[in-house]
Amino acid sequence: MRIALFEPEIAGNVGAVLRLGACLGVAVDLIEPMGFTWDDRRVRRTAMDYIDHVAITRHAGFAAFRATIGAARLLLFTTKAEASPYDFAFRPDDVLLFGKESAGVPDAVAITAHARLRLPMRPQVRSLNLAMTVALATGEALRQTAQLPA
Repeated sequence: MRIALFEPEIAGNVGAVLRLGACLGVAVDLIEPMGFTWDDRRVRRTAMDYIDHVAITRHAGFAAFRATIGAARLLLFTTKAEASPYDFAFRPDDVLLFGKESAGVPDAVAITAHARLRLPMRPQVRSLNLAMTVALATGEALRQTAQLPA
């Protein structure tokens, strides 16, 4: 299983996702361009020394990223979906894709996804923080596929 962040804009979110990946043993793909400089110390401050325990791959763009996933399913988490990850059957090699904080992903990216999923939430609010969404989605996917660390 892999986590992919499409053009993330906030260094702190990326740092938190890297720390999550380290703790859960899930690789993280970063699809550029990013909204901050990669050597931004805020990434390291949030990820702390956990950044040394996660496999990170940076991709020059979506096409370069897409070429690396082979036959794995690309699952897009978006506020524009209806299906819940809690009613979805994950596979161990799924790639969980999350869009940029301000705009999600463009339609050209969304149509390449095998499925679109939306975390359930109250209708009065728009969305969760990116790192929180990644944590909830990844936890459920790992739970279903019996890949949670012991």
